[in-house]
Amino acid sequence: MKINNITYDSPLNETKIQTNSNDPIKESKVVVLQPIGYPFICNLVETPKIEVFDKELFELYAKEQWEGFTAKEGSFLFDQKLLPDYAFKVIKAHPDESKITKNTSILLIEFQETEELKKIETNVKINDVIGQEQAKIKCKIIMKYLQDPDHFKDWAPRNVLFYGTPGTGKTMLAKSLSNELKVPLYLIKATTLIGDHVGDGARQIHDLFELASKTSPSVIFIDEIDAIGLDRKYQSLRGDVSEVVNALLTEMDGIQQNYGVVTIGATNNPALLDYAIRSRFEEEIEFKLPNEKEREEMIQNHIKSMPLEVKVSWKKLAYLSKGMSGRDIKEKLLKTALHKAISDDRSIVERKDFEYALKNQDKEKNEPKGMFV
Repeated sequence: MKINNITYDSPLNETKIQTNSNDPIKESKVVVLQPIGYPFICNLVETPKIEVFDKELFELYAKEQWEGFTAKEGSFLFDQKLLPDYAFKVIKAHPDESKITKNTSILLIEFQETEELKKIETNVKINDVIGQEQAKIKCKIIMKYLQDPDHFKDWAPRNVLFYGTPGTGKTMLAKSLSNELKVPLYLIKATTLIGDHVGDGARQIHDLFELASKTSPSVIFIDEIDAIGLDRKYQSLRGDVSEVVNALLTEMDGIQQNYGVVTIGATNNPALLDYAIRSRFEEEIEFKLPNEKEREEMIQNHIKSMPLEVKVSWKKLAYLSKGMSGRDIKEKLLKTALHKAISDDRSIVERKDFEYALKNQDKEKNEPKGMFV
């Protein structure tokens, strides 16, 4: 039986994964499960909701039936005791494809968008991020801390706020930090922490930090943090997220002493944040729009990987892209011009293609940017 390219020994009642590797399987440090129900039996079977009130008891129950099994991200474990054939998806295994033992921590988490917990793979390095020198310096300090958390102790860089115009590299830099150190990165949008029921968001916050602590050293990156941390004067926009805010404040205060965990928040406008949250960040780092020299470097790098030849001076493009973020340069200037050339069945990206892209950009901003001369 195959599910998502994972092969199982027999249908549903056996969950050991077949592996072709001859390498010894490592011991699982932590395994995160999401209750799925009965997706592979039939739609007529009612899926009971799993609620765990005693995490230690669930962990003992899980180890009793799955000790010795291999946990691989994206695979499934099936209950054979209280709820026969009930499926649990492995959202996170640290390290991935490792064996569950009596020492493994097993967590049950129900994030609204569990894809946020999937392993983020990227080849981006800190030096690949053009500009943002102040932020890169801070990230080097964070790297030194994560390499030896015990050495820093109370002097650790724990909560940092990235802010600035969208598309200037906040998320990209966080990904590069994780890639450089080969540590888990938990990237989550704040909007997914707002649950349908009272207490959902707070539980998700505590579960997230518990997971990060168990897999430390690790990085938590909370994007669009203003979605839950708006200033109280914007109460009508903020909604009922007080329990989420209180949970986040508790974790950021370090009451549980989450050594080896760095929390990075990201927002486009820090002035909108509630003071209680903003004051928890030891440092605020602004991400600025690229200057002309930085735009030149960005455009040069992107043009090298474009599938069609570009017959326009990258210096001219850098000049005309003033006021654009790095993301806008790639998505709204270069990509739009490329797609225009492809749609016209041409093998070269020409000046008229970039004029078309700039005209579209001018319409969005409702202001003239200038044309080629």
